[in-house]
Amino acid sequence: MTWTELRRRGGDRVREGESLAPYTTYRVGGEARALVVLASRADLDEIGPALVDLEVPWFVVGNGSNLVIADGALDLVAVRLTGDFDRLEVRGEEAVVGAAMALPVAARQLSARGLTGFEWAVGVPGTVGGAVAMNAGGHGSDMGACVSAVEVWRAGAVEWWTPERWSPGYRTSAISAGDMVLGARLTLAEGDPDASRERLREIVTWRREHQPGGANAGSVFRNPPGDSAGRLIEAAGCKGWRRGGAVVSEKHANFIQVEPGGTASDLVELIRAVREAVQSTSGVRLVTENRFVGFAEAP
Repeated sequence: MTWTELRRRGGDRVREGESLAPYTTYRVGGEARALVVLASRADLDEIGPALVDLEVPWFVVGNGSNLVIADGALDLVAVRLTGDFDRLEVRGEEAVVGAAMALPVAARQLSARGLTGFEWAVGVPGTVGGAVAMNAGGHGSDMGACVSAVEVWRAGAVEWWTPERWSPGYRTSAISAGDMVLGARLTLAEGDPDASRERLREIVTWRREHQPGGANAGSVFRNPPGDSAGRLIEAAGCKGWRRGGAVVSEKHANFIQVEPGGTASDLVELIRAVREAVQSTSGVRLVTENRFVGFAEAP
């Protein structure tokens, strides 16, 4: 199917020339050929087939808390899940969570229902779908420790993937281009709601004390084995480094903040400079956690 067919099927659910900057936590990036909004399984059934053979690349954008989107007019299509994909259903010690639900919201709702084991997610600003794709984690846990099955749309077919097929690793998984995560089944445990609320409070407090605010996307680089990317960046003297409107945080060296007027190009230039400095001083080549969209070559 063609771009024309996508527009015909999608109607007002296809927003042409949409800026993607508001859909990322860096608040930078250019305009997609279109943003496609899917609010129900019926939307997916109707519009999904037009994505399968679309002549331009497409990708899913959730909260954009791990995305760096290139500047300018981009010949690609962004897909955004909402509505029915932003729901949570509890079944005993299991919960089925839609891909569009924000992790902090899911963490708080599960805690309020007396389920424990997902409190760590209250400090991660992404959605369930993005968290599954990169096996997001923090505070001693990750999605791989909680998820018993993942619902994935691939080439028009919907299947539940076991952890063996999903294959979560350190900030990676078998989810790839052309896959759309629709939801996840979490296996948790019953616990003390008061203790769970206290754990949520502790995590939120810790993150406010140790991590910067503003326009950022969390950790830029993965921690190398046995070390900390933040420590290596600080040791290389990169705190406060700036390229245009992008600056390495003085509060946490593995965070880059983008100031108003900054661009994705500023951000990528700074990422490259930091990586080169760390490799020069320590011999370690850092690997990015961020996902880069629309670039001819990712840093």
